[in-house]
Amino acid sequence: MSPSFALEVCSFNIQSCVIAERAGAARVELCDNPVEGGTTPSYGTIKKVRERISIRLYPIIRPRSGNYYYDDEDFSILEEDIRICRELGCDGISVGVQTVTGHIDVERFKRIVEWAYPMGVTCNRAFDATPDPFRALEDIIAAGCERVLTSGQAGAAPDAGMLLGKLVQQANGRISIMPGAGVRSANLKKLIEESGAYEYHTSARKIMPDPMTFQNLHVTDKGNLYLADEDELKAIAGIMRQHSAG
Repeated sequence: MSPSFALEVCSFNIQSCVIAERAGAARVELCDNPVEGGTTPSYGTIKKVRERISIRLYPIIRPRSGNYYYDDEDFSILEEDIRICRELGCDGISVGVQTVTGHIDVERFKRIVEWAYPMGVTCNRAFDATPDPFRALEDIIAAGCERVLTSGQAGAAPDAGMLLGKLVQQANGRISIMPGAGVRSANLKKLIEESGAYEYHTSARKIMPDPMTFQNLHVTDKGNLYLADEDELKAIAGIMRQHSAG
């Protein structure tokens, strides 16, 4: 029996999490700081999202932006944030950890999986920063992760369909390969055909207009508010349902 198709939505606020559930997503990767690739959301955000949605919730555990090579202080923060996610009733976490040479830090990853239990663990796009994706996949399997979020080491997953397909074949059901980054309804069918994956990850985000009636034009550090595009998510979910039925 083939695995069921599942959509994961990268959400940067509680509003996007609600939209993701309404659009048919199976899981939310909850993040803060979209500009730098996502960092650990606040305690209050995780708590309120867990209370608000019933689909699976996987906060990203990433104490800072930059690389995934963590010193002891960073690693102790990871442990504490994992404990908080477990206590708040999260279903899993999204996390990655590398050695200074860029390879997956298997021993530290094994500790993370132990700390997270009984939550599941997704290896995030730290995978895409490794020098050898095929070795990295075996390392992540050895650490006990349940899936890998990856763009196929390209800027966007739709540009790496063939490599993603090779990773799916290598995984051979031992772990889920979840293409993510640049996944949209316009390119999903081709990506499904090339990769053969069953789980897909998207933010489908759009920039929301600022409703403030006054703005100080000298203050430029406010950033943007991103919200999941519900119509786009429904289109993606619809394509996945069609392939699942087929």
